[in-house]
Amino acid sequence: MTRQTKTPRKAKAIRVGVIGVGRGQSFAAGATELVGMKLVALCDTWEERLKQAGKQYGVATYTDYDKFLEHDMDAVVLANYFHEHAPFAMKALAAGKHVISETSANATLAEGVALCRAVEKTGKIYMFAENYPYTKFHLEMRRLYRTGEIGRVTYAEGEYNHPMSSADRLAISPGRNHWRNWIPSTYYCTHGLAPLMYITDCRPVSVNALSIACPEVDATTARVADPGSVILCRMDNGAVFRIFGLLLPGHSNWTRIHGTTGAMEIVRGPGYFGTGQVRVWHDHWDCPAGTATDRQYVPDWPEHADLANRAGHGGGDFWTNFEFANAIRTGNPPYLDVYRGVAMSSVGILAWKSALENGAPFAVPDFRKENERRKFENDHWSPFPAHAGLAPHQPPPSIRGLVQPPAKALARARALWKRQGYQGE
Repeated sequence: MTRQTKTPRKAKAIRVGVIGVGRGQSFAAGATELVGMKLVALCDTWEERLKQAGKQYGVATYTDYDKFLEHDMDAVVLANYFHEHAPFAMKALAAGKHVISETSANATLAEGVALCRAVEKTGKIYMFAENYPYTKFHLEMRRLYRTGEIGRVTYAEGEYNHPMSSADRLAISPGRNHWRNWIPSTYYCTHGLAPLMYITDCRPVSVNALSIACPEVDATTARVADPGSVILCRMDNGAVFRIFGLLLPGHSNWTRIHGTTGAMEIVRGPGYFGTGQVRVWHDHWDCPAGTATDRQYVPDWPEHADLANRAGHGGGDFWTNFEFANAIRTGNPPYLDVYRGVAMSSVGILAWKSALENGAPFAVPDFRKENERRKFENDHWSPFPAHAGLAPHQPPPSIRGLVQPPAKALARARALWKRQGYQGE
């Protein structure tokens, strides 16, 4: 990846607008002169919180996305709902804005095709805002992998399992049809997959998946989807990547890579990123001269440690803004470009197709190639209620079918949502 490591002090700031004042406030706070950005506008339909955020940052606010896009700015940050990113991204690209989009890039395969075409047509920078590749652990593992010390990757594991209390899950998913209540267990795969792709530079070519239906986990919530899954990705170099998550008991945020001459991992432990160490080990016959067969150490940032240490998601929230600004200034697409973003997001979709067929394999198209993606330009298959009627048959969000939350759990959810000010169903 080509990187301009320092922002030119005299360069004109990139004017940025953010849609979404929940998760989007992390981007808003990071859009500063330190990364060559200036926040100029915010957009959300939640007027009360929008006004608060607008006053906090001293910027224009909009509840209408089309009006927001008319604001004088260079780039748009999409931190809206999970299943809405592609349509909003394409509107922004058509309006002449660069785009950085939270995960996922696309909620259907057809959206993925259309998004790739939109980026190609407009020539604007698009970045997939997956922040987990940019933790200090994954940056160090990428550096180490590129030295060749562990050889070519043969097998890797990425885990992002993030359980929450039922009250916390209800609080962030107000409404029966909120996307968090319907998201299939495979769809949020990019936190596990993106670091592995970033470290090894491999691309997925096929997937198999099994979903884990555990009704007890969601017995007191409004969720109708399964809480966990395991995805196996065959990569373009022949390696197999295993991806595990999502909400099963037992927090796990972990990465391991086996190569032809060694292995490395984040050392497991009780913290958010285990013990905070990277482990590298070799069999004695494959150990490079002068290198310990097994070593563990705390990695450091390659640069900008002071800024990264203050950012969320293990420093990743700083680096996504930094890399986006760098791509706009240089004109070079970021590593997490539209093709990798759509490929990773489509792994989740295709994995859900696999899970509903008890692990059947599904090929992942190369979204760089028009002849491959053309086959999926009309594939609107999606389990989200907002997409009802787009495809002939809408899949369920659980391998158990279209289930209903327990009546007691739903009554509890509605009471909590009402206290939060939510007025819908």
